[in-house]
Amino acid sequence: MHTLDDYTPPQEAVAVLHADAQLLVVAKPAGLLAVPGRLPEMQDCLIHRVQQQYPDALVVHRLDMATSGLMVLARSLAVQRALSEAFARRAVSKEYVALLDGQLPDAVGSVALPLMSDWLRRPRQKVDAAGKPALTEYRLLQQQADGSRVLLTPVTGRTHQLRVHMLALGCPIVGDALYGGRAAPRLMLHAQSLALRHPHSDEWLQWQLAAPF
Repeated sequence: MHTLDDYTPPQEAVAVLHADAQLLVVAKPAGLLAVPGRLPEMQDCLIHRVQQQYPDALVVHRLDMATSGLMVLARSLAVQRALSEAFARRAVSKEYVALLDGQLPDAVGSVALPLMSDWLRRPRQKVDAAGKPALTEYRLLQQQADGSRVLLTPVTGRTHQLRVHMLALGCPIVGDALYGGRAAPRLMLHAQSLALRHPHSDEWLQWQLAAPF
């Protein structure tokens, strides 16, 4: 189980799946912070590892420490700005695979519930009418005896959005100790698909990375 209380980053290397003069696409292992934490023992992270090979790499977005999968990094401030704007315009497509502890109410559906920080139980987030709008689309991939394998598409990108929205459906993600999911060696959430327009060529590019579970 990967938690910040006992941060032991995995030895698994960060694979670089795409590299050009403007951007990188990398595969983040589960259990590795995307950016450094506040404490000295939390400095080993994805961006620092990538910068050993690509010193100009810059963070554009993040994945939760416990989540694995695809991340895009910029190689200049101009590209970082352009990609950040693309995320803000929802012009970047992302899809996740998850294993849920429970059965979804419908095979295809969406969750539109506003989210905000649960200040008394940080880093937890919670559904709250005073929070920011959040929308997740879901599709059942396989019904299993002890849960559901699903495809999740976050239309917005709030902190812990997929985790809290699945909890709101009564189906926490397996391995999610923070939100009451069934115990597992890791959080069963993986960013498997990433698609965007290249900031230099304007070509529509897509990457896929199969879930390791």
